[in-house]
Amino acid sequence: MMVPERPTLERRVLAALDGSAGGGPRIPVVLGGCGTGRTSLLLRLRDLIGRNQAQYIDVERVATTPERFLQALRSSSPFPPVAGYGTGAGNEPGARDAFDATLALLDTARAPGTSPATFLLDEFLELRTFESFPGLRTVLRDLLGALASSGNRFVLTTRYASRAHRLLRDAPSRFEIIHVAPLTAAEVRATLPGTHAADHARGAGELDDDVERQRDELARLVQALSDGRPSYARAIAETATSLAGRAAADPVSALAALLAPGGALAHTCRFSYELRLHRARGYGALKAILEVLAQEEPLTLTEIAQRLRRTPGSTKDYLSWLEDVDLIVSRQKRYAFADPMLRLWVRLHCHAVPPSEDDVTRELHDYVMTRLPHAEPSLAMAAPLEQAKYSGIIEID
Repeated sequence: MMVPERPTLERRVLAALDGSAGGGPRIPVVLGGCGTGRTSLLLRLRDLIGRNQAQYIDVERVATTPERFLQALRSSSPFPPVAGYGTGAGNEPGARDAFDATLALLDTARAPGTSPATFLLDEFLELRTFESFPGLRTVLRDLLGALASSGNRFVLTTRYASRAHRLLRDAPSRFEIIHVAPLTAAEVRATLPGTHAADHARGAGELDDDVERQRDELARLVQALSDGRPSYARAIAETATSLAGRAAADPVSALAALLAPGGALAHTCRFSYELRLHRARGYGALKAILEVLAQEEPLTLTEIAQRLRRTPGSTKDYLSWLEDVDLIVSRQKRYAFADPMLRLWVRLHCHAVPPSEDDVTRELHDYVMTRLPHAEPSLAMAAPLEQAKYSGIIEID
């Protein structure tokens, strides 16, 4: 799912690349969780910069071995081949040589007209998988050093903010961390289905104040329910609009449909949950901690250890591993989920049986009252699955 365009974010990244903010060209490192639009941003930057000037690389998909990664970069490159070291077949007999050839390619490639090439490295931290090969114990630090000294331009992204901050702590000053901010209500409003048609109607004087207010209210509710995460917001808004027919769009009913077994957001949350846990250590114990925090948050280390029936020392290790993949955050020594939607998904789906319609309605009511404390009782207490059951949106296996 493509997420809304973020012109302000795009301008900031382009300004860093050009050095227009002062201090010379910089290397933006864009940090954001699953569904925050990092990939959409890079693909749009590729089009803005020019497809013969910029190469997008999905590192997560092609970081298999150093040799095959180098081959993938070459085969998809829009840049003219560079003569010299590592350009011929068979010149990379080992993992170290192949990685060195990759660094050389990133440094020496040029766009047409010998202008600097731009490389857009999506999920660049996945290159750490190469550190299991002989002679490649410092892959990420070698990469940062090579990029910082290159005359080419680079944009890096990752979903793992904690790991990126730790890696860049001692990195050259050329790197600039940019966090993807949550969508504002105005940004959600601009991406609601039918917005362009509504704007056209406004110009023709056909859009009345009631419709304007309904769209503003829908944007506000969607922004609050989604926590400003673009993929969540778009899914809720599109589903609410498709379920509405001629009635007013109901984002709570939409969220119920999306989080029910087989719903799109249920799948999205499961992907994020499993992906991050598999990148961490202590898989089973970490799931137990997430279930504890799903029942009650925030909790202290001691409170979690007591509920887990483990020592504070081992529990502290588990918590640090969860923080390492940004599943939880710690504020004033109290731990909580980083993503409230993911917490709601754990409450609904991490049980021996799938949630019933009553389970979804009950949990969603609590979530809505937390996100929208001043919501009208009729909105919070609606039976949101009644409409969704017959919409064709949910497929129950």
